[in-house]
Amino acid sequence: MASRKTSRPNRDSGDKYSVLLPTYNERENLPLIVWLLVKYFGESGFNYEIIVIDDGSPDGTLEVAEQLQKVYGEDKILLRPRAKKLGLGTAYIHGMKHASGNFIIIMDADLSHHVSGACFSHSQKEGDYDLVSGTRYRGNGGVYGWDLRRKLISRGANFLAQVLLRPGASDLTGSFRLYKKKVLESLVEQCVSKGYVFQMEMIVRARQLNYTIGEVPISFVDRVYGESKLGGNEIVSYAKGLLMLFATT
Repeated sequence: MASRKTSRPNRDSGDKYSVLLPTYNERENLPLIVWLLVKYFGESGFNYEIIVIDDGSPDGTLEVAEQLQKVYGEDKILLRPRAKKLGLGTAYIHGMKHASGNFIIIMDADLSHHVSGACFSHSQKEGDYDLVSGTRYRGNGGVYGWDLRRKLISRGANFLAQVLLRPGASDLTGSFRLYKKKVLESLVEQCVSKGYVFQMEMIVRARQLNYTIGEVPISFVDRVYGESKLGGNEIVSYAKGLLMLFATT
């Protein structure tokens, strides 16, 4: 199958956006999110690449990613798989090592994040922020499709983090962000978390290092296909990570 190519010029020839998509059992969602990203970036005129980091998904996610690479081209879809599930934080670190953009976007592959905000570029340029984070808890941001239990867990986790860590950001556990690559590399050197706590620690370390943080309200929509990765182990890990950060920052 021939690769699809876009002829639109880059909006800013000096900038390139590398999108990191960690995946585990996302074979239904991956084609949709990749199509939406390619469409958005193509219409916007941004230079971009999409890096898929699959952690040995047993449902054939990597095989689907290989087909997408044939459709959109190896220059736009980069595959950097790992043999097994090694944690969300390490997936981002692994993907970052292969990114050629000067801006890095992290987001979920399960369609929870609307790709129209994929760059947060306007907000970043306005304030020259070191990182821009999507927030569910400010302005017109929100969460849709969660049951009461999930909402209480998220709100409770975020409230505890705000009280204990005073991070200067309203949404510590969100995973839709844009970083300057050099900033992300600096933060990763300081970060010790591997799982879901990684997102929280990145914001806390950014505050420690006096990096500037911008926020953009987003609507988070629960996944359509597949099952949530949030379970008891992740909740316990979050609590341990919160206490670790409270004691060390």
